[in-house]
Amino acid sequence: MEGTNQNVKENDEITIDLTELFMTLWSKAHMIILAGILLGLLAFVGTKLFLTPIYTSTTKFYVLNKTSDTGSVTYNDLQTGTQLTKDYAELVKSRPVLEEVISVLNLDMETEELAKKITVTTPTDTRVMSINVEDPQPKQARDIADAVRQAVSIQIKAIMDVDSVQAVENANLPDHPSSPSVMKNTLIGAILGILIAAGIIILVFMLDDTVKTPEDVETYLGLNVLASIPVYDGTSAKNKKRVKGLSARNFQKKTAKK
Repeated sequence: MEGTNQNVKENDEITIDLTELFMTLWSKAHMIILAGILLGLLAFVGTKLFLTPIYTSTTKFYVLNKTSDTGSVTYNDLQTGTQLTKDYAELVKSRPVLEEVISVLNLDMETEELAKKITVTTPTDTRVMSINVEDPQPKQARDIADAVRQAVSIQIKAIMDVDSVQAVENANLPDHPSSPSVMKNTLIGAILGILIAAGIIILVFMLDDTVKTPEDVETYLGLNVLASIPVYDGTSAKNKKRVKGLSARNFQKKTAKK
């Protein structure tokens, strides 16, 4: 029975602590919201002023394998072509292709730097390949994408046993940056501000072990409060004394007049 009472008491203490913590957070809600707004604005300004916008241009091409003697494309041809797309993707970033692109466009960069700008994607069970190029200049992103597609088409024809490489989509001229996302960064900044402010408040609450109210004495020390002594407010007493002095002088003046 005693163990049950002790468990109930501990549960009550935990509930009281959580309730007090919630009330503390609620009382500081304006500070938490303000921290979220400030950090969100900081992320917005930082994204606008200090991060370089990146544009992405995409081009697509299709590799047509050699047909069989009957002139029709069999299932095995399609299956083989799908498996070879990984080989085609490797050729896109091969050194001869990158060097050709740098030479044609007269780019002032190394092949390693150019390779970092290029990504290759292939939808499942297709032979259509997408070449995505990222660059701070939208026109240069488009030119690089088209140049890579043309250069890799020559390489595929020279190395692989294919009939032709057809362009499905020419590279587009992007009019909006693909990164960084101003809205996303602002939202992340606001969430971080809220979490940081709430974390600091919770930390201060957990480290604060002072006894503030008679209820705290009963809860944490297990003692009954018999009486409480009011805090002497010197300022209030002084004001009261000054008011009384004025009243006395006014009373004397009124008496002298009579």
